[in-house]
Amino acid sequence: MYRSWNASWFVVLATLSLLAGTSAGQNDNDLPAAPSAVLRPKSAPQPPAPAAKPADTPPAETSAPKPEQQPANDQKASISDQSVSKSEDADEGRPTIRRQVNEVNVVFTVTDKHNRYVKDLKAADLKVIDDERPIEALKSFRRESDLPLQVGLLIDASGSIRERFKFEQESAIEFLNQTIRPHFDKAFVLGFDSSLEMTQDFTDSTERLSKAIRSLRPGNATRLYDALYYACREKLLNSAQDDSVRRAIILVSDGDDNASHVTREESIEMALRADTIVYTISTNYAGMGDSDKNDKILERIAEATGGRTFRPFQPQDVANAFAQIQDDLRSQYALSYRPANFAHDGRYRTIDISAVHKGLKVRSRHGYYAPAE
Repeated sequence: MYRSWNASWFVVLATLSLLAGTSAGQNDNDLPAAPSAVLRPKSAPQPPAPAAKPADTPPAETSAPKPEQQPANDQKASISDQSVSKSEDADEGRPTIRRQVNEVNVVFTVTDKHNRYVKDLKAADLKVIDDERPIEALKSFRRESDLPLQVGLLIDASGSIRERFKFEQESAIEFLNQTIRPHFDKAFVLGFDSSLEMTQDFTDSTERLSKAIRSLRPGNATRLYDALYYACREKLLNSAQDDSVRRAIILVSDGDDNASHVTREESIEMALRADTIVYTISTNYAGMGDSDKNDKILERIAEATGGRTFRPFQPQDVANAFAQIQDDLRSQYALSYRPANFAHDGRYRTIDISAVHKGLKVRSRHGYYAPAE
């Protein structure tokens, strides 16, 4: 009996020793993190790795907006250089004529020798030449005096226009108040100096547009061509469009570009691809510096796209320029046609529209880019 008791006691002691050894050899790394965790063979310790965000986890709604995110309502957005840089990849797949296949649509105005708008023309009163060949017939012809507008207001905020800046802001606000109709027209505001800043995206709220214009402050260098290129490519070329919407840009600047990544002709080309008329308002005083040379740059941009250029002699004339642009936008015609020998080769084709009756001046864009295969 004594031996039996000793044997039993020995078994108990051995069991307790075994349990103690197992407990001492176990650490926190061997413990399962959750009931469903599976114990795996131990491996050599690894240095801690930075926490990685799960790929399938959606971003939180409170995360900060990305720099390229477009402004909503009163939000401002600075525009990076990459958004302006011209590249084939950026333009790949972009339509050059957003119309039916082989159809060209042109918006234009007609004035008499006294610079008054002519509003009673018929299709037979016009002659259209496409790529140096007369067209056989117009597909459509109509007056476009009351169509929805998509307007971009580009304001030079560089130091060179500081003296007239405040008056130009107020004139621009008055123009938008009289032109943009709620639930019908839309506009955006883009300021530019050494950088581009979208102070207001497309909206029909004149209150938001006015606030965006007043928020602009004079800066340093001038990226005029970049501003025009960006506005046409990212805002007007990509906006929802159809034949019943007209697109226009009002460019207020002294024409002195000294910091752009794209050229003048590249910015004009993008305006033509976006089917956008550009009106320019010079901020130069007569006889100041290179005003004549810079005004010719603004004139070139306007004429190539079918717009007009204005050279106010004093600050008060800026308001008159905006008023004339408003009249111009409400006094337009539109025609469409199918060119002869049309090819999808991506090349530039010229347009020449003239009036049969003498003394009448037709103002339209000078050409367009055919779509590429």
